[in-house]
Amino acid sequence: MRIAIKYGLLITLVVVVWVILTHFVVPLPPTSKLNIVAPVLFNLAAISALYLGIKSRKAEGDMNFKEGLKTGLALSLVYAISACLFFFLLFLILGPSMMANEPMAADSPVWRVAIAAFAGMFFGSLILGLVYSTIISFFLARRYQPGQA
Repeated sequence: MRIAIKYGLLITLVVVVWVILTHFVVPLPPTSKLNIVAPVLFNLAAISALYLGIKSRKAEGDMNFKEGLKTGLALSLVYAISACLFFFLLFLILGPSMMANEPMAADSPVWRVAIAAFAGMFFGSLILGLVYSTIISFFLARRYQPGQA
């Protein structure tokens, strides 16, 4: 579990630094072309942390595919929960103005926009974490050899 916490919080740290930089230090308008960097950066951080976390689990001892996948999913769960908590705290501090850039913000009440954003972040993190963990575990896991138990 320590691996999941360590590397899951590492992904969240990347998200926190990006949000602080782009919202408070050098604010980016919603129409900026640099906004495409965020999803690329977040996915690269997730892939890197998953790889390092699963590799770290493998270094602890023999690891099969299932153990690698469980490690990656635990890491993704830590990231999903901690990132949602960060944005929830940010939402409490800044208020509904934080949701102004969300696609459905103009037509829906703030509570509905917030729930959709948090659900998207949480489940999106878990689904992408599952996909990335599957691929990474496939390459890092011990291979079954005939005659082996």
